[in-house]
Amino acid sequence: MFNKTILAAFVATGALVLTACTQESQNKLGRSLQNWTGTNGVLEVYSGNQVVRRFMKIDKLSTATGTSRDVDRPYRFGYGIMDENLDGELGDGEDEKVYFEFSDYSTPYIFFEKP
Repeated sequence: MFNKTILAAFVATGALVLTACTQESQNKLGRSLQNWTGTNGVLEVYSGNQVVRRFMKIDKLSTATGTSRDVDRPYRFGYGIMDENLDGELGDGEDEKVYFEFSDYSTPYIFFEKP
């Protein structure tokens, strides 16, 4: 009887600690990432006045955050399908999501939700 009580208290304490850590992790994640979320985002990357890369069907665009400090890093990242021929439509061979990142300092870009 005594062992079951200790075991139950240990399990309850462990569950409480795990829940608290999970909530803190969720709060930290919510504070540290600045996200745009949607269902059909488009990112166009420019060189001068010309589009040189286009990523489509982006669900989320995130700002990177340092792992040891809560300081934003100077780049953004996400996953999308690269529009290789830059025609604004996804055709044959343009169906695999790829990871991308770009600098806030040197890369002009436009991010929007495709209608």
